[in-house]
Formats: sequence, C-alpha cells, structure tokens
Amino acid sequence: MLCGCGNIVCVKTIALTIAVIVAISVGTARPQSAPATNAPAYLGFDRNNYPGDQNLKILRQTFSYSGFWLNHPPSARSNTWSGKRKTLQSAGFGFLVLFNGRLFNELKSVSYATKLGKSDAQVAVSAARREGFPSGTIIFLDQEQGGRMLPEQKAYIYAWVDGVAAGGFGSGIYCSGISAAKEGGEDIVTADDIRQGAGARKIVFWVTNDACPPSPGCAFPKRAPSAADSGISFADVWQFAQSPKRPEVAARCPANYNSDGNCYPPDISVAQHLHIDVNTATTADPSHGRTR
Repeated sequence: MLCGCGNIVCVKTIALTIAVIVAISVGTARPQSAPATNAPAYLGFDRNNYPGDQNLKILRQTFSYSGFWLNHPPSARSNTWSGKRKTLQSAGFGFLVLFNGRLFNELKSVSYATKLGKSDAQVAVSAARREGFPSGTIIFLDQEQGGRMLPEQKAYIYAWVDGVAAGGFGSGIYCSGISAAKEGGEDIVTADDIRQGAGARKIVFWVTNDACPPSPGCAFPKRAPSAADSGISFADVWQFAQSPKRPEVAARCPANYNSDGNCYPPDISVAQHLHIDVNTATTADPSHGRTR
C-alpha cells in the first residue's frame, strides 16, 4: 500500500512499492560499502511491545541490547516500555532508544513541519529524562517512510534533530537503507538522502535492509555481521530481519523465518508469539543509554 504522496514508501508497517523489487533485483550493481573489518559487532533486538520481565534472561543470552520506545510505537495505543529502563539495564542490556516520528500526511507544510519537529524533540527529550537516560544518550527518530524525502519531511527531521541536540541528547535516525525508487537513473536511498541534506549536523544512522543478500535473514550468527555490510558504509546499526517477513523484499532469504512469517528469538517458545526485529551494531549499547 502506498502512503499517499510522491515517492514515499513505508519502511516497516506498510509494504514497499513494486519499485523496490526492481531496485533490489539490480541492487548488486550499486556500489557497496568497504568490506567489513575485524571490529566486533553485537546483536540486538527491537519490537513494538515490551517482551516481559520473565523473558529478559533468555533474550540476554543472544542479544546485547534492546530497543526502547519513548512514545507510542507505530499503530500502538500505549507504550509498554515505559518505566522499564532500569529493569533492562539490570538484566545486562544496552539500548536502542526510539521516538516514533510523524508521517507525511501529518506535516501539512514546511513551516508547520518545522514547528512540529521542534515540539516533538522537546517531547522526546523530556521522555528520555523521565525514563532516566543520561545526557548524551542517542535518540533515534523512527522514520517509517522511505524514498526521497520531501521538503516537509526534511524540515521535520532536521528540526527534530536540532531540538534533541539542543536538549543535550544525541540524534539518530532509523530509516531505510534500501533503494526505494529510481529517478532519472539515480538510486534513491533514504539514508543517503537524509545524510546529504544534513549539513554539519551529527546524525547516527540505524538503517533497515532485510533483503537477502546482504541480510542473512532471521539468523543469530555467533559472529554478528558488520553494520556496514548493509550496503550503507556510515551506518552504526543495521536491522537485517523484520517481523513479519516482507516477501516482496526478503523473498531470497533463507528458510529461517517461522512458517507464520515471523522471526522468533532462540530458546523462547513460539507459542508466546514473541516475534522480533534483529539488529547488528558497532557497540553493545548503540544509544549509549546505560548509566554507571
């Protein structure tokens, strides 16, 4: 389903357009990042709903860090992560701190998008402080729509980034690392597009690319892949598996997703329906959200 404007394509909750399929089929022609180094990489997970205190010990056997929502996740009516920072840290997890951003149809105009970005940044900073995250923690803005960012989207994103930085926190973006469209023969990758327009802003990138290759699918390798293996050389975090599996993107992936299309963590009964998205990062605490 299209999101309803221009080149916008949803990243997570809504399927990509047919243009993505075409882009993926020729994706090997796109210059890739430099080969992964021997630097360590760390697996982590994220999901919209808190996994439950009873599952943290088992999850920690595989994952170094967890996603953590500061506001309602996409399509959710509540935030079940609220108040769980200390519990997660005590269980040994680092963090991917997330703030659910606005969709294009909420932005209206460049001036309104700028105001909304500033006010949402204040909400994100206040929530991070309330949850006990230290100053400097990187907050990732969840950008659910992909393709080339339209002026209203860029106004919102950069106003949010500036507002979070002014509040004493680090700014990050969760966005697509997949070529979502071709315009005039040019591959349009959301991460590239946002970075190119960011100027001197310091933004940490968490990219999603669940196409195989480069993704290993729903896998939990002992030696985690590098975030740069996503094809985005400047990425610090790479989400390489999503639940549910997106067949139009991940059709070439190994048969390692569950038969229901979801990715489940090791050693937890599928009957719990604890499906996850899987990430790899350059550090065991990508948001630097742990307190000492």
